[in-house]
Formats: sequence, structure tokens, C-alpha cells
Amino acid sequence: MIINHPLLGPRDAAEFTYLGDAGLIDRPDGMAENALPAFIDYGYLRDNVAGNHRELWFHEQGDRSWLVVTRHTVTHEITNVELASDVARKRGRSK
Repeated sequence: MIINHPLLGPRDAAEFTYLGDAGLIDRPDGMAENALPAFIDYGYLRDNVAGNHRELWFHEQGDRSWLVVTRHTVTHEITNVELASDVARKRGRSK
């Protein structure tokens, strides 16, 4: 599988480490009243998607960047790759 890194171009997936659902970017507020159930959901509840899924990948054998990769879980086709820092910034502005 080839991941088209936004800064470095096409890279083999072997250079990366898969780190799970990109929803992990949205960490709950630890000081909120409902912090405990929110963190339980955050840590343990995941959708098992058969289709497009946003995932976190770490470029371990490269520039050590974090990426959000949109990948079809059945065909493994990658439709979008973004720097995780850009995704987090966009979400911060939209809240």
C-alpha cells in the first residue's frame, strides 16, 4: 500500500505505524463533569467500519509526522491524506 505523504510524496506503508481511529484527535475535556464516561467512550468504543474510515498513521521511518489517512477498509484504497496538525487546527477553528 502506498501513502501519498502531503510533504514527501508517495511512500510505502511499511514506513508508517498505524495508530487507530482519527477520532482520537478529539480528546475529551478532563475537567468536565462527565469526564469519566467521556474518557471510557474515548478509550474503548470504536466503530468497526466497512467503508471509508479516517485513521491516524505515524511516519516512523521518515519525518516522524502524524497523518490522517482516509482509507476504505475493504479495498484499502486511500482517498485522502492530511497532516494531523492541519486537521487538529481546522477542528479547533470550527468549535
